[in-house]
Amino acid sequence: MAQPKVYVTRRVPAEGLELLKKSCNVFVWDSDDVVPRATLLEKVAGMDGLFCTISDIIDKDVLEAAGHSLKVIGTMSVGMAHIDTRECAKRGIEVANTPDVASDSAAELTVALLLLTTRRLVEGVEAVKAGEWSLWRPMWLLGVESVNRTLGIVGMGRVGFGVARRMKPFGVGRIIYHDEYQPGYAADVGAELVDLDTLLSESDILCICCALTPRSRNMFNASTFAKMKKSAILINTARGAIVNHDELAKALAQGDIAAAGLDVTEPEPLPTDHPLMSLDNCIILPHLGTNSKETRINMATNTAMNITSVLCCGQA
Repeated sequence: MAQPKVYVTRRVPAEGLELLKKSCNVFVWDSDDVVPRATLLEKVAGMDGLFCTISDIIDKDVLEAAGHSLKVIGTMSVGMAHIDTRECAKRGIEVANTPDVASDSAAELTVALLLLTTRRLVEGVEAVKAGEWSLWRPMWLLGVESVNRTLGIVGMGRVGFGVARRMKPFGVGRIIYHDEYQPGYAADVGAELVDLDTLLSESDILCICCALTPRSRNMFNASTFAKMKKSAILINTARGAIVNHDELAKALAQGDIAAAGLDVTEPEPLPTDHPLMSLDNCIILPHLGTNSKETRINMATNTAMNITSVLCCGQA
């Protein structure tokens, strides 16, 4: 029996490719850059499986180009907004993501960004490089400690819980969260479920850890920022579209909130001339939430297993 064919849209960890190659014929766009649209439409034709990333737009045109042979799409990501899942369902194409393997990395990055932002560490590094470091000054680059602060979390899923668990030893005074659900493990970190207005008005540090849905899109906007403390610090490591970036820039410039740390933006990358780029009280990272060797290997192997479990089920 001929082995199923799988197209991989990016250079990924070898562990994932080797797992695929054990049972499939594998074709790879061997580059760190996004596969050109025309190339994707050409190469996907006749494939049984597609191994993609969050940067690849898998829409009806791609599915048409693949043809009736396509049985499974495995995305090396948690999010699936880049895939037309409804069209896949119509065509009987399985779609699989990697929700369980990136949570620790994302939670760790969220805490790191939180500390960078609250303690103004990037400003400190830049000051040293610019020769602005002089003798000790009592009022220079004063940040905010986490001790006794109220930590607010939007979305108490795996990442939100991971952030709460990691921040407990820092001595936060209270952990509150807003979620459509009330996961039982929130009690393990003493987290209290509150409505969104309470979360906004009482959080000193507010971390966005929820999924992007129609309800969460543009959740943080001028109206939202007006309800937050002027001393509040906003951290977003979830999805860029949850925050209105133009209105965030105004809120930061006007002092409606104190600071923000973003690992995700809308669009990505954020244009270099966007107002947020020039603000000292806004730290922007290039979407590093899953950027650890361990997580990327796990994501690649998990994606490969998702694909082979569909394509090779029942094969002798």
